[in-house]
Amino acid sequence: MPPNPPGYEEVYRANGRLHADIIRGFLEAAGFTVVLYQESAGAVYGLTVGPLGEVRIFVPSAQAAEARALLAAMDRGETNASEEDEVDLDETPSDPASPR
Repeated sequence: MPPNPPGYEEVYRANGRLHADIIRGFLEAAGFTVVLYQESAGAVYGLTVGPLGEVRIFVPSAQAAEARALLAAMDRGETNASEEDEVDLDETPSDPASPR
């Protein structure tokens, strides 16, 4: 794997692009700038395990410590969504074509 992009530090390794996109969205929602890197063969074949399936997640070096702390809190289940962000899965819209 190539070295870190200049001015960025790796903060997480995800298993596949879907997992990486979820983590990227989580970090971006918290205000972080995020760069993803995956070996091209892994991306082409959709691998999610092993070295080719790993996706490395980078943030600017100045944000790395804060991003790692947020990700550690996420792993411990200590991040909370606001009540506005919660979705009631039992709620069915009156018109199935309408957004919730």
